[in-house]
Amino acid sequence: MKQLYRIGQIVPSSNTTMETEIPAMFRARESVFPERFTFHSSRMRMHKVTPEELRAMNQEGLRCAAELADARPDVISTACLVAIMAMGPGYHRKTESALQEAVRTNHCDAQVMTSAGALIEGLRRLGAKRISLMAPYMPDLTDRVVTYIESEGVEVADAISFGIPDNLEVGRREPMQLVDDVKRLNTKNVDVVVLSACVQMPSLAAIPVVQKQMDVPVVSTAACTVWQMLQHMGLPAIVPDAGALLDPESVMTP
Repeated sequence: MKQLYRIGQIVPSSNTTMETEIPAMFRARESVFPERFTFHSSRMRMHKVTPEELRAMNQEGLRCAAELADARPDVISTACLVAIMAMGPGYHRKTESALQEAVRTNHCDAQVMTSAGALIEGLRRLGAKRISLMAPYMPDLTDRVVTYIESEGVEVADAISFGIPDNLEVGRREPMQLVDDVKRLNTKNVDVVVLSACVQMPSLAAIPVVQKQMDVPVVSTAACTVWQMLQHMGLPAIVPDAGALLDPESVMTP
């Protein structure tokens, strides 16, 4: 059986979290499983989380996919949820198809995914019909994220928007602050709490703490991304202390 896997990520140039939290989850997995992982990125320019910069950044995705294909990774994922969801319902499927074509054109067999699609699929895996979430975006972008998720058949009962336009500042946010933030979130009658609906807003350290306080599954977009990466590589989707989706003891739908 294969022991070494390569993870490719298409990362906004100002993103500092996906190259820390994703490897951290895989390193935690390495403590209980024999497989080992290396991490490889290609970057798209983006400073402010605004519709204009997000649209411009998306234009660089095909170049990044072609660059990563040269490294022959096993899986390639975009690392910006809002850049996809801000473009309108269903856009992650269009993006994945275009990136897949670019990767195949460059003679690479990597599975291609998006962090946006990973959140949607992760929520489906948990059987979520009604969720609450927190996001760092300006309110109008959070509204687009909510609309996108609801277009996929999942009701958003509540969404807290922290209103941070500078993507570097998003990455500097103290993750354990979410432990207090979630107390303001309406979680009544929800199936899942999304602690961070943004892969740049750090949340990994807070996930196990909040999960112990909640009687429903707690996830983040980054954790959903790792879950789907492992699915694509045909590996058990288990990571210690990374939330319900990566916990084999959680009750999940088939």
